[in-house]
Amino acid sequence: MTIRFIRSLLFGIVMLALSASSFAQIGISITIGPPPLPVYEQPPCPAEGYLWTPGYWAYDYDVNDYYWVPGTWVMAPEVGFLWTPGYWGWGGSAFIFHEGYWGPHVGFYGGIAYGFGYFGVGYEGGRWDNGHFFYNRAVNNVNVVNIHNVYNTTVIHNTTINRVSFNGGNGGINARATPEEEAVERERHIPPVAAQNQHLQAARGNPELRASVNRGKPPIAATARPGEFKGHDIVAAREAGGEYHPAVERGGTAGRPENNVPRPGNVVHPNDLPPAERPAPPNTGNPKLDKKYQQQQNKLYAKQDQERQKLQQKQDQEHQRLEQQKANDAQRQQVEQRHAQQTQQLQQKHMQQQQHLQQRQQPSHPSEPRPRG
Repeated sequence: MTIRFIRSLLFGIVMLALSASSFAQIGISITIGPPPLPVYEQPPCPAEGYLWTPGYWAYDYDVNDYYWVPGTWVMAPEVGFLWTPGYWGWGGSAFIFHEGYWGPHVGFYGGIAYGFGYFGVGYEGGRWDNGHFFYNRAVNNVNVVNIHNVYNTTVIHNTTINRVSFNGGNGGINARATPEEEAVERERHIPPVAAQNQHLQAARGNPELRASVNRGKPPIAATARPGEFKGHDIVAAREAGGEYHPAVERGGTAGRPENNVPRPGNVVHPNDLPPAERPAPPNTGNPKLDKKYQQQQNKLYAKQDQERQKLQQKQDQEHQRLEQQKANDAQRQQVEQRHAQQTQQLQQKHMQQQQHLQQRQQPSHPSEPRPRG
């Protein structure tokens, strides 16, 4: 069975299931936020050049449950690059996961206090200097016998560290990106590297890491290297970050299909998604302001179209490599699952950007007319 046939089949299934051209209708609505962050120690840094990526709760749509992705040390993909962790944020009707990325600066990660240098804003665990990464031993577990690029700066926080693992919604962190953090989002980024993706899949396949099994206290909370879930460098959680309540106990709807549409695991490629719905032109009563808002909208949608095309081209190239390598069905299926996840994450990102733009375009004075759409 060729990739072309698989894509056509999946597209047909999705089109039969959809009753409107809105990506928000695709998949399972997660209305219950992830459990609190567990309490755990950091394993020692394995070697110079490895940067800490904190653990987080991911969601498995196949079992309708959150699962813990252990914190781990990852080799930076480029000299000078830092890791901005991903985070869960309330999108108005469901929780959306914003994927982390590598870049020259640390951006917004929801205000989540992941610890070990990530205390809600920025990163205080180390810095690059002349091509070498220097570790702050005040917040990192670094053996000075093996790693000599270290310093010690105490980090003082004015607020109490909590274990809340999501932004917005009921009980979430109330934080918004600063102009500086918004500028970071426009810089060149590198998505999670292959080792991180393999680490994620290994966690997903371990039933002990599911929240319903470990009750918010995962037996593997952190690892020294990505994907290594056995050995003396595995760290278990000391305790859960707070009382764990499954969604069913709270009357939630996490994991329940809406309108019997396909789950995100069956979402097709960017070219197969319906066109993005665009709001009506701004109409604030101020023609000059409306023109400015319309230009902002056009610029955003042009950029999003380019990102869709870029992702599609990347996925098409991977399809071609599969054909050249004569990949088996299992390999093809694994690639298609990754493509589906990439497509969903891109569309969620675009929805968030559109909502953010419309919020910025709301009149500041209550007596002014509100823009339509």
